[in-house]
Amino acid sequence: METLIRASKVKKKFGDFEAVQALDLEIKRGECFGLLGPNGAGKSTFISLIYGASLRTSGELSIFGLDPTKDSQKIKMRLGVVTQENALDESLTVFENLNLYCGFIGVEKKIRKKKITELLDYMNLGHKMEAKILSLSGGMKRRLVFVRALLNDPELLILDEPTTGLDPAVRHLLWGKVRELHKKGTTLLLTTHYMHEAEVLCDRLVIMDQGQIKTEGSPQKLIQSYGSGYVAIFSSLLSQEIKSNLLKYTDLTLEEESSGLYVRGPKLESLFELQKDLKTSAMQIRPTNLEDVFLKNTGHGLSDEA
Repeated sequence: METLIRASKVKKKFGDFEAVQALDLEIKRGECFGLLGPNGAGKSTFISLIYGASLRTSGELSIFGLDPTKDSQKIKMRLGVVTQENALDESLTVFENLNLYCGFIGVEKKIRKKKITELLDYMNLGHKMEAKILSLSGGMKRRLVFVRALLNDPELLILDEPTTGLDPAVRHLLWGKVRELHKKGTTLLLTTHYMHEAEVLCDRLVIMDQGQIKTEGSPQKLIQSYGSGYVAIFSSLLSQEIKSNLLKYTDLTLEEESSGLYVRGPKLESLFELQKDLKTSAMQIRPTNLEDVFLKNTGHGLSDEA
């Protein structure tokens, strides 16, 4: 499979601060690749390096076989970006915003209206063609940013926290659209603070922290590498009671996080027995998931900084 993005020992420094540290990464054509990590991990900095918004300090980086330091304009013509901020002109209509953007990216005038109409219909926004941006809901604006990113039929679509702040219905709608694009062969690069989103969408991912890659693999393999099993999450107020009761359980371990007390074990039965001993229910009992891998590799949860 062709490598679309290749990074070798890429560094980015801002003064004495090294935002990206000797990063090695390959993203294949046609895959959905995830960049996960807390704020400040280096995700957005690396994305800015991809399309030349920021220049790397050292190392080798190629996108479509092109160097973004020299060929950023050629690269931009072949990719789309769903940015964190909507950046829409609220004084203009939906069509006026998209038509203006078509001019920026070189879409021919004779095909603009047809392309805009098709993409608005694709994102269930066809009925809002002449509406002012100011009148749209937050979910509609987010879908419109997807439309904008698809206007040039990108080979690579960068999704920078695409569903932050959206309600579950809109989030699931966008997941469906991302899956459709994936099936059509579009290469996708996703950053997200939602672990379930990464599990659902990504073929492979990396977890970054402090500018470095901590682990890499498919969501399933990363979860398996952590160890199969279950976790019960209790209130931090129960710390002493749990520590006392765990003495009789050889298969359970305790991890204290800012979001609660995480008791882990290979069997559900032991966690249910612990609940009986404590005479209280856990806030949650669930299988090990990608969030656990994240906690293990960064030492803190998303809620600390997200």
